Amino acid sequence: MKTLKTIMCIFGIVFFGQNVQAQRPVHTDEEIITETVIKEVDELFKSPEFVKKKNKKFADVKGTMTVDIGIVHSGKVSTFFKVESDIKNIDFINFMSDYILEHKFQFKLQKQQRHKIRHTLTF
Repeated sequence: MKTLKTIMCIFGIVFFGQNVQAQRPVHTDEEIITETVIKEVDELFKSPEFVKKKNKKFADVKGTMTVDIGIVHSGKVSTFFKVESDIKNIDFINFMSDYILEHKFQFKLQKQQRHKIRHTLTF
């Protein structure tokens, strides 16, 4: 009987311990949120997957885009708005918008909190 309790206890610790590690951190400081979003967005648009898709459809597109990215409390991108750009290809801008709107950041915000970040992307 003690062996069964010990095994169940170990199983519970391992099972619940993995769930705690799997949860994303909750950020509250605006500077940390901004730094994290910029870092993740830059990594996202330099990833081999994105570069491959971009080069397949839009190999000739080069330039910069200043965008506003809105994030909701779950870490999902809620809005992607082009502020200014020297890239005139509307299809590429729509491709970028769709690509970033599918992204989920590796952190959460406090409940009912939203955050907007302005960032300049270079392609």
